[in-house]
Amino acid sequence: MARTTTAHLFSSANGVNESPNLFQFDAFGPEEGEAMGAALAGVTDVVMGRTLWEEWSQYWPDATDPFGAFINPVRKHVVSTTLDGELDWNSHAISGDPVDYVRDLREQGGGKITVAGGIETVRSLFLAGVIDTLTLTVHPAVIGEGRRLFDESVPLTRLQLVEATSTPQGNAILTYALRD
Repeated sequence: MARTTTAHLFSSANGVNESPNLFQFDAFGPEEGEAMGAALAGVTDVVMGRTLWEEWSQYWPDATDPFGAFINPVRKHVVSTTLDGELDWNSHAISGDPVDYVRDLREQGGGKITVAGGIETVRSLFLAGVIDTLTLTVHPAVIGEGRRLFDESVPLTRLQLVEATSTPQGNAILTYALRD
């Protein structure tokens, strides 16, 4: 039986996913933290793009907060055409097709798998059907520019709403799966 694979991104109300620090402001409260904690419970493997890995590998190894306690020991699989083999920070560069790699990873033993980003990595894996659920925390802000998960390159894709909640901070936490 395949392991569960999830992804969770932050979004502005108009669909921008890039640089959530530019639109989150005070809209990340205890409820959002609890949702993130629940999403990460049981995760043993994280898939991420090279740029995100490079950013995080510079910051998180010295962090001692709850996310640092999660991300530092977990196995990290890095989608990259420029990195190779074993990397520092308990990481491994994915060789070959990332979709095939994640399909194979899903069949190996272990806990849940989460795809942390970047946008292109989440998009390609979700549309290929190797991410079971995609959660978007939609913040009550509109930002003019920025990359979107579902931009004009994405063909018509039908989704099924799996779960929806809202928080006192005004966020909508929406979980989707691909619709059959």
